[in-house]
Amino acid sequence: MASATGVPEQNPASAGVGEDEPLLGRAGDASQQDGKGIQFNLIIGSYRPGSSYPATGTAIIAQAGIWILAAIIWASVFIHPVMLFSAHPLLNSAGILLTTQAILILQPTHTQKQKKQGANVHAILNGTGVALLIAGLIVIEYNKISHGGTHFVSPHAILGLITFVLFSTQAIIGITQYYTPSIYGGEDNAKKLYKYHRVSGYLTLIMSFATVAAATQTDFNKNILHIQLWAVIVASVLTLVGLLPRIKKQKLGL
Repeated sequence: MASATGVPEQNPASAGVGEDEPLLGRAGDASQQDGKGIQFNLIIGSYRPGSSYPATGTAIIAQAGIWILAAIIWASVFIHPVMLFSAHPLLNSAGILLTTQAILILQPTHTQKQKKQGANVHAILNGTGVALLIAGLIVIEYNKISHGGTHFVSPHAILGLITFVLFSTQAIIGITQYYTPSIYGGEDNAKKLYKYHRVSGYLTLIMSFATVAAATQTDFNKNILHIQLWAVIVASVLTLVGLLPRIKKQKLGL
């Protein structure tokens, strides 16, 4: 088939990048090319014909957003004396950073081999991220108990608890449906849950950004860290602007 310019159009599948269409872009965009390392998935956009490397796509925007968010939090913590509480924002921001990378690494996969490798790396990154989030929860709870503080009263604390539960549930369901599908009645039944797992994963990440935004309104931040709400919102929006357009509609059943 020829394009309007008279140049034959390249079939995305024949180029080894699949036929799935992202929310923003053409079929084959934001897809891992056959034979290319999975590490490129973290920045992948689309593949130009004859090129060995991916064109820069929206993933680079997501990377900029999530690293800016982490840098804002880490810088605000480390310019002050480090204390036990310091581990809470450090661990939580690192956990969100890793869970974002876990999504980015898996999104472009489309062949069975890629999906298997992507799922394994996704599980490692996501599992580590959730472990860091749980560690952050333990730190703040220990700190509250040792100082006789109140628990789960502020909007940040309530959102944080909900987010921790969602992340933990996501991890458990994701690992079991992929590695032990028999508990769902077989692989076919487990695969039917994939799209719900993906949707809830994106919603959980958005919840985590809302939790960070709420943290800027706590007394500790207003009096000591001084992380600005607008900065958190900008970094979070940048991350989502880079992340969401790479969603493959077919993977969500659209």
